[in-house]
Amino acid sequence: MNTIENLFKNNQNWADKVKENDPEFFQNLSEQQSPEYLWIGCSDSRVPANQLLGMDPGEIFVHRNIANVVVHTDLNCLSVIQYAVEVLKVKHIIVCGHYGCGGVMASMDNESRGLIDNWLRHIKDVYRFHEDKFEGLTDEKDRINLLCELNVIEQVANVSNSSILRKAWDNGQELTVYGLVYNLKDGILKDLNVAVSGSTL
Repeated sequence: MNTIENLFKNNQNWADKVKENDPEFFQNLSEQQSPEYLWIGCSDSRVPANQLLGMDPGEIFVHRNIANVVVHTDLNCLSVIQYAVEVLKVKHIIVCGHYGCGGVMASMDNESRGLIDNWLRHIKDVYRFHEDKFEGLTDEKDRINLLCELNVIEQVANVSNSSILRKAWDNGQELTVYGLVYNLKDGILKDLNVAVSGSTL
């Protein structure tokens, strides 16, 4: 059985390998953080932002939560966005969902799961806003995947309509918000073509 001791061993092996390939890597990394990307993704352990984008530590600033939701009352998420935009001066914000998302699936039934039901309410609202798009879709997998996409599109709008982004754009900051969906079955990202480069209000 794995214990936390295995994590220390894995960490040491990883650090040794990185230093072998680039002896100055950690020294350089410790002296700066200047990513051009903010990733807002799902907490799902199968969707690792750095790895699937082929980026090293320090190249992408990451925020993750259940079903990649951006809510205007979530001070955690808003603080990450504000720091990324105002301090790090990122140029790209990526909202990335993934097909087969457990949070999205859970939002589509009427089971009670406790505290998380309050969070899933936001995704239920996305379904309600777009209920007509589900007419005629009988395959459950297709319905879930459509809601995964619509949820990303809605969260792109939420990011774009935040006071943080409106202020940045009003000040002439170069910044674009994108909506992507990751396919767990083949590791490929799908562009939902919802890039926003200016205030939508």
